[in-house]
Amino acid sequence: MPVIEGRCPRTGDLLRVETAGDRIASVQRARTADATIPWLVPGFIDVQVNGYAGHDVNGEGATPDAVAAITHTLATRGVTSWVPTIITGSEEAIIQSMRAVTSAREQDPTVARAIPFVHVEGPFLSPEDGPRGAHALDQVRTIDPDEVARWAQHGPLGYVTVSPHDDEAPARIAQIAAGGVRVALGHTHASPEQLLRATDAGATLCTHLGNGIFATLPRHPNPIWTQLADDRLTAGFIGDGHHLPPDTLTAMVRAKGQGRRFLVSDSVALAGSAPGVYQQPVGGAVELHDNGRLTLSGTPLLAGSAVNLAEVVAYTLTHTPIDLNTVVEMVSETPARIIGDPTLARVQAGARADLLLLDPSGTVVDVVRQGARP
Repeated sequence: MPVIEGRCPRTGDLLRVETAGDRIASVQRARTADATIPWLVPGFIDVQVNGYAGHDVNGEGATPDAVAAITHTLATRGVTSWVPTIITGSEEAIIQSMRAVTSAREQDPTVARAIPFVHVEGPFLSPEDGPRGAHALDQVRTIDPDEVARWAQHGPLGYVTVSPHDDEAPARIAQIAAGGVRVALGHTHASPEQLLRATDAGATLCTHLGNGIFATLPRHPNPIWTQLADDRLTAGFIGDGHHLPPDTLTAMVRAKGQGRRFLVSDSVALAGSAPGVYQQPVGGAVELHDNGRLTLSGTPLLAGSAVNLAEVVAYTLTHTPIDLNTVVEMVSETPARIIGDPTLARVQAGARADLLLLDPSGTVVDVVRQGARP
């Protein structure tokens, strides 16, 4: 029965947490806590992971073993729950990845508890260069609720990212949402008016807001302001230092407001690799630069990130004025609501024992995942 002690970021109290099985058995508080004691926070939840540490959830590398390996490796970094993100591809390729996740969950209860569902980012995205990003043009297609329903026959589908840039989008978004799958807006050249109609139809999330869009936009109106201003939309941000500059990330987080913002890694299989040019099974040639920036080879276009969510946390705390409580909200509390289990972000008896200790810089120094150290 692991015991973990640390300071509560909100109160400064010393917390002593005892676990039983995969649950928190008790939480004891003391009013005095040495300032050198690490912070105790809920486990991080990353709702956008394409791959990590050489393993992929896309292409031929998408196997149950790869999904399990990502699960266990991320846990050692502090990411105790995650959402496999399948990107634009053929219907057959998407279903293959869905099946890999489903099989991994069926084979290992620890994996099943760590993965609530799958996110499919595409293929219903903008065909335009820039907004499309690294997604394959020859696989981009218009929103098809029937195809979404077919994906869902092969595994737990939580949400799908779409671009609502045509007149049929609102009705199709409404049909997807009515089927129990959430809709996110992203990789889009849609106008502000089209984005509002999509939200009226049932879209509730924004995928990596500020990216997957034209590099140059009108001062105003523009689609970023529209999504920031709409309180019906909860927005994700990639805080790796490359997708959004620190001041931009800070301004967007403040504008979106409490409970409507979350951080993601958007990591790919190359996360943790040495700099160089690589051939990816999906997306083709990419270059991982010395500074950690990952781009389509020979272009400035970003191709995902090479960091995990724990590194996003440390970057945000050391490069922006965003405080620890806000960061915890964005990597635990809001994602826990998105995946349907708010208790994952609560340090209380009965909640699942996903707990971390952080040093003053936000670096993870200890992990308890499902009541055990991974």
